[in-house]
Amino acid sequence: MITVTESAKSQAIRLMDEEGKAGYFIRVGVKGGGCSGLMYQLTFDNEMHEEDKAFEDNGVKVVVDKKSFLYLIGTTLDYSGGLNGKGFVFVNPNADRTCGCGESFSI
Repeated sequence: MITVTESAKSQAIRLMDEEGKAGYFIRVGVKGGGCSGLMYQLTFDNEMHEEDKAFEDNGVKVVVDKKSFLYLIGTTLDYSGGLNGKGFVFVNPNADRTCGCGESFSI
């Protein structure tokens, strides 16, 4: 399960509306790369794939591919608009180490 905070929900809905993607869902995933070894991915999508896992939290549908799901179990998706940077933030209890910018992690 992936939890979505109220600020992440508000920002995702706003961005989907701006991009003409109202009604899409949030697709999150993990790929190799970054200074810690793995990087988070976040896109808006409207196509489910056979291996996808879908969740709904706080009125938002989140879809994760099967491989990425293993790295993201229990993660909270948040949005930060503070002075240290703007953007979606993954709070991942499975990460042993994260980079300074928070965009990559290792397990």
